[in-house]
Amino acid sequence: MARDTRQRILDCALAMFNAQGEPRVTTNHIADELEISPGNLYYHFRNKDDIIEQLFAGYEARMDDALVVPDGRLPELEDIWLQLHLVFECIWDYRFLYRDLLEILSRNRRLRVRFSRILRRASERAHAVIAGLARAGILRASPAEIDAAATNLIVVATFWLNYSATRGDRDEQVAIREGIVQVMMLLAPALRDAERVHLNALVKAYTH
Repeated sequence: MARDTRQRILDCALAMFNAQGEPRVTTNHIADELEISPGNLYYHFRNKDDIIEQLFAGYEARMDDALVVPDGRLPELEDIWLQLHLVFECIWDYRFLYRDLLEILSRNRRLRVRFSRILRRASERAHAVIAGLARAGILRASPAEIDAAATNLIVVATFWLNYSATRGDRDEQVAIREGIVQVMMLLAPALRDAERVHLNALVKAYTH
């Protein structure tokens, strides 16, 4: 029963953080939404940052599962497309982290360190996939260009929701789809002609 209550608190907090923004939600709001006492909530979590850290652990596990490099073979264009889908699905499910990223990390050093590690792992795996595409002859890029492309992919994916909100987009689900396309199109100039046609076909099928 206690385990169920703990999970209900996490699920409710995630939904409220995503819907309203983490800074606007207090532990009292979460307790009221669940119709439990604040004391019951504090039995399971010390404070709101404790809840956020537990949610972050779920996010971190999801992101690590998404950032898998193909094993035993060279990557194909569809691999990075699928990987981006999984990454952006994770971003969508934990979008409060990205929407309020700087504020959350500024007050929680442990999360700042953990998020920094996620970015490093993501950059390393993006680099591995792009380097594999180059070895497979799917794209042409120098080592410096591969480094830059990997960094650009991570930067755009990490801050896409903030960019989208700043320019006034209201539908975050549409913004997520646009983010996937935007990241994929970063690779377009380096693709060989046949793969560029293939990418454009993927984008057209995805956006229509």
